[in-house]
Amino acid sequence: MSQRNKLKIINDPIYGFITIPNELIFDLIEHPYFQRLRRITQMGLSHLVYPGAQHTRFHHALGCLHLMRKAVQVLRFKSIEINKEEEEALYIAILLHDIGHGPFSHAMEHSIIEGVSHEHLSLKFMQKLNDEFQGKLSLAIQLFTNQHPKSFLTQLLSSQLDIDRLDYLKRDSFYTGVAEGNINSERLITMLNVKNNQLVVEEKGIYSVEKFLVARRLMYWQVYLHKTSLVAEQLLIKMLNRAKFLVNNSFQLKASINLLYFMKQQGNIENLSDEVLDRFASLDDYDIISAVKEWTTCGDEVLERLCNMILHRNLLRIKLKNKPISDEKFNARFNAVQAKFNFTLEETSYFVFKGSTTNLAYQTLTTPINILYKNGKIKDVSKASDQLNLKALAKPVVKYYMCYPKTN
Repeated sequence: MSQRNKLKIINDPIYGFITIPNELIFDLIEHPYFQRLRRITQMGLSHLVYPGAQHTRFHHALGCLHLMRKAVQVLRFKSIEINKEEEEALYIAILLHDIGHGPFSHAMEHSIIEGVSHEHLSLKFMQKLNDEFQGKLSLAIQLFTNQHPKSFLTQLLSSQLDIDRLDYLKRDSFYTGVAEGNINSERLITMLNVKNNQLVVEEKGIYSVEKFLVARRLMYWQVYLHKTSLVAEQLLIKMLNRAKFLVNNSFQLKASINLLYFMKQQGNIENLSDEVLDRFASLDDYDIISAVKEWTTCGDEVLERLCNMILHRNLLRIKLKNKPISDEKFNARFNAVQAKFNFTLEETSYFVFKGSTTNLAYQTLTTPINILYKNGKIKDVSKASDQLNLKALAKPVVKYYMCYPKTN
């Protein structure tokens, strides 16, 4: 019997051909935990605004792997020491960094397993895979958890100019058609260097960094925090909350076995057993979509309305303001909806609610993006740049919203 060729080439619409570096990476890609990412959309319900945004976490992870290989090549060319073991660990860590995402990615984070982030779940999956692969992921886990002495390696995985952001901005821009988010990720990688064990950008790359930060700000307002996506994702959360309420009050709902499992018992950090992880690994967007279709005629008016809104894109109206919504305006809208539909207070809260969203393109208090000058000095990009708007990008912008049913 001929041995299977594991050094495959994958054709990516963003970067062209992506090669798989070794057999271990291939085996990780082939694992059911990773293959599940084919069924997890990268951008939640953004396709309701941008129809092309149907790409998956699988696409993104492979793109990150490709860019990480470029970064390793660039740093080695500049005499930065990265040994073979560290190189492989970087590839494993970036490949698996999003493996803990649940259905519809960020849209349902904390909804399936309350209080547990996708980063924590990713770590749990990596630890379980490490057992399965006889400890070959140990160094990757050290990098992922910032336990390695070479800080710049972890910064390639997680920082304000990491490989993750360099791929998702370019990829999401491509699939949404929003040109403002199109960054030159390869140029940014080419400008990377290391100084004092920290990842830095060479002086001639400062304009690319400025473009990256502005693109990130624009993508958040135009795409990730678009008001239609925002209200759709809130409806998805409300729908699951209502379904959980019904199931836990002896109301019979049809859903996949594993979705019902999480609806009936609340997972938390303390009880992430192998069973919980395996059940979570069996969940994807299709479980949720199937449930939405099933529940449009489930017999509960509230859940039926929520599901029909999502399924047919007949969403709530949303008002975005620069100032908090006054209690007077909110209560007036709340009472009007309650009276119109003859709902209880609790039922009305599924259709009339308010909240806030924040956009912060650059955080000065966390690991900064440092610019390396020819004389060896380092300066934070917000201070090195002559663009006044970079200082503005370091200030959080908060917008307040209120959602309620359309009148017609």
